Amino acid sequence: MPKLSVIVPFYNVRQYVPDALRSLRANARDDFEFVLVDDCSTDGTADLLVRAESELPGAVLVRHERNGGLATARNTGIDAARGEYLTFLDGDDWLAPGHYDRLVGVIERLGCDFVRTDHVQCTARSRSVQRVPHGRRNVVLSPREAILPAHRPTSVDYAYAWAGVYHRRLADRGLLHFTDGLRTAEDRPWIWRLHREAESFAVTGLLGVFYRRGVSSSLTQIGDDRQLDFVRAFDQVVEETAADPDAVRLLPKAVRTYCAIIAHHLGSVERFEAPVARKLKAMSTAALRRMPQDVLDEALASMDTARATRLRRLRRRPVRAAEVAA
Repeated sequence: MPKLSVIVPFYNVRQYVPDALRSLRANARDDFEFVLVDDCSTDGTADLLVRAESELPGAVLVRHERNGGLATARNTGIDAARGEYLTFLDGDDWLAPGHYDRLVGVIERLGCDFVRTDHVQCTARSRSVQRVPHGRRNVVLSPREAILPAHRPTSVDYAYAWAGVYHRRLADRGLLHFTDGLRTAEDRPWIWRLHREAESFAVTGLLGVFYRRGVSSSLTQIGDDRQLDFVRAFDQVVEETAADPDAVRLLPKAVRTYCAIIAHHLGSVERFEAPVARKLKAMSTAALRRMPQDVLDEALASMDTARATRLRRLRRRPVRAAEVAA
């Protein structure tokens, strides 16, 4: 059994593949494997990965016959992974040399289910450190207790799958897989499920993942209807949290976060194509009406005036079923 499996999905990121592969090489160990998942790329990415399979120590190449999206590609990697520990990297990001060696050392020393890490956000030539919103470091804690409070950012709001490492027992319990087909916000139901159902976690201050923000092919930069999958993702978060034995305590956080994401998208609605903007408003209205209304009232009352007013106005908006389904 390899000590660590690194799952790296790629889709049409040819210009960034060399950086990712060089950084993986600088993290190679005899007992590490790199599961490279080509999600049916069409831009030459696949050719670079074929070469990497023979040149990168520990590389295992898995190819999709059709594009399935990031969540599905990660699931393919999880199913192929053999390691005692698993982690993720996106194909347009990169790593500091020796990062995985240090990360595995932390989780082995702490003995917990998963460890979350800080990262470096890279936008053009700008670099900024992004920290897990959790104060206690290198101490094993209950992940469920790190969900709250509802009114400020917590560990479940730091949803980056690649910012951490996870014991295989989580995969064996079905907690590491993503919701197939989600094209954006795929990390949200995933991180909530981890925090509700895993038994132990820790946060460490390692800075070894470099997250490339502003990539033109990234869904965060595209204004088409794939962005609207955040509704399906957060519907899942609310539904699963409502079924939790501790729902009364946890639901306010889930609903308030959902509201904040809706308000965020509405605040930048001009970046969407006109039909998508109309669908965003209709789907968001329907989502607000699906939420537990008493919990929604409390969430809106706790938000700033501008966002709360926008959401209350949307809540009253008439919506037709055809708008949501269009």
